[in-house]
Amino acid sequence: MTWKDALTDYQYFLKIERGLSENSIKSYSHDIQKLINYLETQELKESPIDIHGEIIERFIYDSAKTVAPRSQARMISGLRNFFDYLIFEEYRKENPTDLIEAPKIGRKLPDTLSELEINMIIAQIDLSTAEGERNKVMIEILYSCGLR
Repeated sequence: MTWKDALTDYQYFLKIERGLSENSIKSYSHDIQKLINYLETQELKESPIDIHGEIIERFIYDSAKTVAPRSQARMISGLRNFFDYLIFEEYRKENPTDLIEAPKIGRKLPDTLSELEINMIIAQIDLSTAEGERNKVMIEILYSCGLR
């Protein structure tokens, strides 16, 4: 089985069996295509059936130099799903990504508005209607910052 055949079959699987959107399929495919390109540049001839974890680890390590941890984790997840598909279709017996850990990703705090920005929002509300009064109160309660 060639990489091209495996990728095409996987894309059909994602579309038909999993019902994923075109954008999701493109994202998964992009991660696999990055691995294929890496194999070509390194002149490695492993097929999707033969590839082992050490090669994938080297690929991820090399990618980590230019890819943010969040993207790296997504790439590992995409590769893991691809190899799980190959196991499901009985092309492989084990997943070569099973021992690869994704980087720890901290949770991003949400952006908050300043008091000036909140006041600007409130100033845009039409207070001549009941809905406007309601909206003003809702914003003041949500932000609870003693607006004047």
